[in-house]
Amino acid sequence: MSSPATEKRPTTTLTLQNVLYEKMKGIAYVTLNRPKVLNALNTPTWADLRAAFEDARDDEAVRGVILTGAGDKAFIAGADVSELAHVTALQAEQSSRFGQEVLDLIENLGKPVVAAINGFALGGGCETAMACTIRIAVESANFGQPEVKLGLVPGGGGTQRLPRIVGKGRALQLILSGEMITAQEAYRIGLVNEVVPTADLINRAETILKQIASNAPLAIKFALGAANKGMEMSQSEGLLLEASYFGLCAATEDKQEGTSAFLEKRIPQFRGR
Repeated sequence: MSSPATEKRPTTTLTLQNVLYEKMKGIAYVTLNRPKVLNALNTPTWADLRAAFEDARDDEAVRGVILTGAGDKAFIAGADVSELAHVTALQAEQSSRFGQEVLDLIENLGKPVVAAINGFALGGGCETAMACTIRIAVESANFGQPEVKLGLVPGGGGTQRLPRIVGKGRALQLILSGEMITAQEAYRIGLVNEVVPTADLINRAETILKQIASNAPLAIKFALGAANKGMEMSQSEGLLLEASYFGLCAATEDKQEGTSAFLEKRIPQFRGR
């Protein structure tokens, strides 16, 4: 499958070494571009990902992001083992924290991020996908957390996000066995939202983001925040947070526009304020 970044996408001023980053019609396209090593994550690649997502976060014209991998074999096949093999304990901990910070940025971007999973999503690749808002996979994709096979544990949030997404029992089975599962099994256990033919992957991701973008930007941001932060709270605390965000939304121009448009039977024109 050709990368979406190679097909009629305008370039931007942000030039990165290992990531292709382009924006078009309110969507930022972030493509891991190391196909010879199955888009494996090393330190420079993590830094490029952070730069791309910081730009997408700060650009008001960007309403959503599609994250995918170059080539037709891998989304992200994991960490770059050639780099990992030589790190000290301290360096490994620092590397884990750096990757976690990048994935926290993705998860809490305030805008929807769709992982368009076009192949292997293993180790750090599965962890990166889990930090995204929505995950769509091609039929040939595979998922797993094989770190125990290298004498390691997941270091990019896998022990934390995977149980929250699929439940503790299923998560521990995947983490402790290092087993690789198919896209169909990932869909069955709730790890991915949809499984689509390869030819439809980017179009489907774009369709989802366009549907989301038709709604009020601040409402989207607050809904994401309520869901993400609420997962770390008790339900009663989460309900208080939800009520707070509900009140904030009620004070926006977009709320006035949305309710007026509904009553006047017209399409709302949201401005994100």
